[in-house]
Amino acid sequence: MDAQQAVLVIVDLQGRLMPAIDDGQQVLEQNLRLARIAHLLDIPVLGTEQNPDKLGPNADMVKALCRQTLHKMHFGACADGLPQLLQELAPGRRQIVVTGCEAHVCMLQTAVGLLERGYDVIIAIDAVGSRQATSREAALARLDKLGAQLLTVEMLAFEWLRDCRHPKFRDALALIK
Repeated sequence: MDAQQAVLVIVDLQGRLMPAIDDGQQVLEQNLRLARIAHLLDIPVLGTEQNPDKLGPNADMVKALCRQTLHKMHFGACADGLPQLLQELAPGRRQIVVTGCEAHVCMLQTAVGLLERGYDVIIAIDAVGSRQATSREAALARLDKLGAQLLTVEMLAFEWLRDCRHPKFRDALALIK
């Protein structure tokens, strides 16, 4: 993982959806942790919202950490302009970390769309959720077979930092712990 090549895409952490997500509070907390670490390391953070007129906006704390939020109707964000947004806001960056909900629908289809377009896709497995744990596990298994890298938030953070002498190491460590 290379922080200079990374972008974080947080998929559909919408207020009306999160109470139905298995371990939803933990998923939300891990996304917030990862987004704050990304900010420390100057990694762009983008969000998506599925049909926001019906499902409402992303959680306020998530929305505040996103440079921009893409409103979408397709389950996969690529069909509604995510590749163009990546080119506009993070030109040349090819490592896309995908998190969010629901793992087996919007998160999965967004990640698959990015893989199909040649991006290196990384899934922060402890920052994704579905209403049912089995759906989440099935999505992760499929993404693993398709070539996405499956990491935890902590693994990503330390790989982005690479060295305990990194100028932001202590700040990131405080967020990790």
